Amino acid sequence: MTSATKLALGSLLVGIAVLGIKLLAWRLTGSVALLSDALESIVNVAAALAALAAVRYASRPADANHPYGHHKAELFSAVLEGVLIVIAALMILREAWGAFSDPRMITAPVAGLAINGAASVLNAVWALVLIRRGRLLRSPALVADGKHLRADVISSAGVIVGLSAAVLTGLPWLDPLMAVLVAVNILWSGWGVMRQSLGGLMDEALPEATLEGIRAVIAEAATGAFQAHDLRTRQAGSATFVEFHLVVPGESTVNQAHEVCDRVEAALEDLLPGSVITIHVEPEEKAKRTGIMVH
Repeated sequence: MTSATKLALGSLLVGIAVLGIKLLAWRLTGSVALLSDALESIVNVAAALAALAAVRYASRPADANHPYGHHKAELFSAVLEGVLIVIAALMILREAWGAFSDPRMITAPVAGLAINGAASVLNAVWALVLIRRGRLLRSPALVADGKHLRADVISSAGVIVGLSAAVLTGLPWLDPLMAVLVAVNILWSGWGVMRQSLGGLMDEALPEATLEGIRAVIAEAATGAFQAHDLRTRQAGSATFVEFHLVVPGESTVNQAHEVCDRVEAALEDLLPGSVITIHVEPEEKAKRTGIMVH
């Protein structure tokens, strides 16, 4: 079992535990805001299942039908998670509307808030683990799951503040109002997850800071070549793809050109571990006016 799979499985177990704790808090209080928090945790469990399936599938090696690997499966999982987040927000808004129509005071608020707070602490710790480890493993599914949990923690904190205010002021409509604010925060989180994942599915180029690093490495390591041009990059799950044309002297032998390519590839792999690099060698008459000039 890979590290990413273990984290995805851990996320599923944590999600189930948090869901149980939040449902208990809702049953004690009858609070629609706490119910909204529990509904989001149902989505967390579904998203964790999707992330686990995607991480396992993405770890499969390339085959005849998928020569570039199965890395994009994680991006599909992240998009699905964004959709589930939106569905959770709509469910919360429905419950909030009912509570506005028939407001009721909260029972056992102290115990309910304490239980919900414990669930939030567990979520906060696990969100931090997922984001840090997911970035280290270059797993979009795990990072998306961690960001979703982080948004859940923020929502839960708002719920606790709102319910405390409802109890202290005796204004029951503050309870559904907090549920609406939770729903808005969830919608914003879902949009962010989907936007980033759709960018990966559309083969967006790497961030400009990373591109600058790639250009600098090529310019430094490609001694013996004249120029590199038509640089293209993309990110597919945990895999980074880099392609470009390398212009070498026309009299270079195949061995000499191959030696330059090997040196550049090694330098780029140091910069981007696990990257897939494709270099097209061209003679000097193919040089372009714009490109990466070799030092």
